Amino acid sequence: MLPSPSAVTLVRHPRTPAPVVRLIEVHAARSADGGLRLAYCLRGDMARLLIPAPGTPGSADGLWEHTCFEAFVGVTGDPGYHEFNLSPSGQWAAYAFSGYRQRDETLALLAPPRITARLFAGRLEVEATLAPDVLPPTTAGATLQIGLAAVVEAADTIDGSHSYWALRHPAALPDFHHRDGFALE
Repeated sequence: MLPSPSAVTLVRHPRTPAPVVRLIEVHAARSADGGLRLAYCLRGDMARLLIPAPGTPGSADGLWEHTCFEAFVGVTGDPGYHEFNLSPSGQWAAYAFSGYRQRDETLALLAPPRITARLFAGRLEVEATLAPDVLPPTTAGATLQIGLAAVVEAADTIDGSHSYWALRHPAALPDFHHRDGFALE
């Protein structure tokens, strides 16, 4: 259940070229209150990537259509999971699913994540904190399964404009909802 910080490297889906991205690393840790802290670091040619500009923080749909970072959180043995989209703009989206791509509209995830983004020459850092009450409920001995992912939009479209990154790509096409991609416990 991530008792201490865990650093992982995301891998690019083989069908989505990304010549200007060198590395995406994520540090994940449970906070003392049971929440989840995530720190993404994308290294590459920032001038050739489309990074959403800082804006008014708030909930927004369609963030995955541009550069954003994602977390999928489920509990071992339960088909339900929560999805979080975290944009460098400060916008976010949170969704609950009762099963594979089956939205659960009855569950509202109200506590917004705290997002901080910093852009440097050669890297983008996005940090987010998810409150414990927006994570799927766990019982004693239950383990969280986490899928970490990123969508990166390139400014030049010679090789395709989007690349898809995750801990694991279990399908022929990018699919962050595939439970076999929830590779961090």
